[in-house]
Amino acid sequence: MLRFGTDGVRGDADNDLPAWFVDALARAVARVLQPERVFVGRDTRASGPRIEADLAVGLRAEGVEPVLLGVLPTPAIAFVAAAAGVPAAIVSASHNPWSDNGVKVIGADGRKLPDEVEAAIEGELERSPFVAFAARRDTRLAAAQDSGELAALAAIGIPSFGADEASADAYVSHLRSTLDGRGLDGLDVVLDCANGAGFDIGPRVLRAAGAHVRVLHAAPDGRNINDGCGSTHPELLRRTVVEQRAALGLALDGDGDRVIAVDERGELVDGDQLMTMTAIDMHARGALRNGAIAVTVMSNLGLRRAMRAAGIRVVETPVGDRHVVAAMRANDLVLGGEQSGHIVYSEYATTGDGLLTGLLVCDLLRRTNQPLSALAAQMTRVPQVLVNVRVARRVDLATSTALAAAILSIEQELGDTGRVLVRASGTEPLVRVMIEADAQSVADTAAERLRSLVTSEFGSAEAP
Repeated sequence: MLRFGTDGVRGDADNDLPAWFVDALARAVARVLQPERVFVGRDTRASGPRIEADLAVGLRAEGVEPVLLGVLPTPAIAFVAAAAGVPAAIVSASHNPWSDNGVKVIGADGRKLPDEVEAAIEGELERSPFVAFAARRDTRLAAAQDSGELAALAAIGIPSFGADEASADAYVSHLRSTLDGRGLDGLDVVLDCANGAGFDIGPRVLRAAGAHVRVLHAAPDGRNINDGCGSTHPELLRRTVVEQRAALGLALDGDGDRVIAVDERGELVDGDQLMTMTAIDMHARGALRNGAIAVTVMSNLGLRRAMRAAGIRVVETPVGDRHVVAAMRANDLVLGGEQSGHIVYSEYATTGDGLLTGLLVCDLLRRTNQPLSALAAQMTRVPQVLVNVRVARRVDLATSTALAAAILSIEQELGDTGRVLVRASGTEPLVRVMIEADAQSVADTAAERLRSLVTSEFGSAEAP
């Protein structure tokens, strides 16, 4: 049985999220949260309408009204959920391939559920009579169709990409309001929508602010989400920005909760650099509450150096936006995020928001009258080597004194010029090795040393 990970339940849409499981999940959510209604939104995957319908059936069976929002970015769904004080189920697998899907449940405050609530939902799932659900499903679906309660069921297997217009309009207005009356008039932006949830609303947001927008990958067909495009494949975006002489490019991921940028020269600007430039600007304007930001252990050493130089404190968290948000709330911070471009501005959003981040970066360009390359240069990336070592089973790294000694030795050799991070994956039989050093060759050598040792200690081979 699938369990909640860092971003809901996620897997192969057909094999890991069959109808009976989604139905049971919806029932478990209803029993634990006990809401009157639940918003349901999705991205553009072919399996989205089916999973949306199965969620609706399960919710209705527990006396909960499903409110179908259609295709909207994850942060837009979180925004309307928080505004209405209603929990939501988001059908998406983010940056994964089209054949995957998932269900992320957020509370009435627009935030991910606490661990104990997710555990309670898992407990309800474990007590659910799955076989009985599967056996009764066809009859129940037929009854729902006959009664006209779930018109969405008729669309199963037919890609549908419409959105609830009132929700979309409210989200666009909200993002536009974050500029405090300023506009982006005349700013040339190239936006890669990843054929995902931001394909329609993304261009609307930037154009509403006055930008001139050239749009890439905004023709979803159910199977082309993240396919050679978006934040994980910015190659066409880089070429287009240079060819069109645009001020910048922005690339969303499939569900729109993260973004990476491209400067006017076609160079990538990642989440660490975006956080650096906005943190420095906010600090200078007195808007960076408590003079700190929250980042994960994977954020580049260059960010830490830039923050130190600017007099900004860094609160470090484990990997995962859940941990970032928790640290932001615990330390009363307004900015935090991940190198991947999942950035949270808590004054305006409850979760990472690629469009909001892109809009604020565009506004920064206009206010400072500086090119993105100059703003990004406030942080100098330190060479970072990442290696995944596959092991036969999940391991406890603390059992290896040889590995601990090697890590300590490398840390002493690097001193202030680098960092070492070795951690076991929480979801896969992998050991993740990260080395940062001012010299690429030094980082490469240290990473290979640790990779070889992990292989020797745990009888593994490097993951492909």
